[in-house]
Amino acid sequence: MPRFAYPCPGCRTTNSLHDADCDFEGTEWHHVEQAYTDVLTVLVDGAVSESALQHAVHDEWSGLHRAALELLRREGRVEENGDALELLTAERYREEVSEPTREPMATIYREGSYPGCHDNAIFSLVAWYEMVGLSWEETRGNVIEWLHRSGTWERGGFEESSPEQLVDSKRHVYEAGYGWKEKAQAAKRVIERHG
Repeated sequence: MPRFAYPCPGCRTTNSLHDADCDFEGTEWHHVEQAYTDVLTVLVDGAVSESALQHAVHDEWSGLHRAALELLRREGRVEENGDALELLTAERYREEVSEPTREPMATIYREGSYPGCHDNAIFSLVAWYEMVGLSWEETRGNVIEWLHRSGTWERGGFEESSPEQLVDSKRHVYEAGYGWKEKAQAAKRVIERHG
């Protein structure tokens, strides 16, 4: 099954299988990708107001364009400075997404993991970093650093002999592009019981 460079702005799929209630089910994929490229082509030249962005898209602004822009905002790739929209540089975006701020990922990142939820917590972190577009090397480094900083590794409960070996055992999660939300919610419930 082909995978696409941009996620569906309705359900985040990167293939032709949309969620059942997705507003963009049946939309030809080249239209989805064109909406993103229309928005990004304007924003890469510098900050603009939303009305100027809409006008710059050849006066063909659609619900698909609006949804693509909203997804870029929610994911932190585009931010508002006053009344202007600005595309974050790759370096700034990596800094922003390296510390998850949305729940349930924020709790996992802040509190660390405990025996009983390690698999779900690490799975969700790897999947999160893949979803936000970090490379495997960046993902691996962030998760290893989190294992130490959060005290997760020191709590024990791992079969692997090192944090590096543990993270490397989760590379399949990154490569398959699994979702993070269900595993993150399960891990957060266990973490909150320890808090």
